Amino acid sequence: MTDSARLAELKQHEEELVFASFDHHDAWRLGSLIANRAITEGHAVAIDIRRHNIVLFRCVLPGATADQEEWIRRKSAAALRFEHSTALLTEQFTDYDPTQGGWLAPEDYTLAGGSFPIRVRGTGVVAAVTASGLSSDDDHQLVVDGIRTYLKDVAA
Repeated sequence: MTDSARLAELKQHEEELVFASFDHHDAWRLGSLIANRAITEGHAVAIDIRRHNIVLFRCVLPGATADQEEWIRRKSAAALRFEHSTALLTEQFTDYDPTQGGWLAPEDYTLAGGSFPIRVRGTGVVAAVTASGLSSDDDHQLVVDGIRTYLKDVAA
């Protein structure tokens, strides 16, 4: 896949995966769905859904390490600040990493894939869902597949 095709795919994820509403119950259901999939697939990951300063869902599966806490904190900070997935941000910043050039503090932000904004139609970004423990692409895909499944289930 070319860089431009990957960027288009990541933008499509954000256009497609928009919620009609999102509250604490939705966070629990979405987080549980992603966690159950990770358990079924044997992934040692941590999963987090948060608003800017409140954790709405957290699950740390066996085999996940303490490092996942830091990755989640930094990934979700980037997704919430820029209102885009960290996979999309990583793709956009292939020539320049703002965490290395002094623009963003690397102790507070990272552009590793795996955090995705929860966007509510007519409202905007209200939270971020983040996975950490797999490769950046696999963390992103776990979250995207979870959101896609959740939105299909809600619509059914």
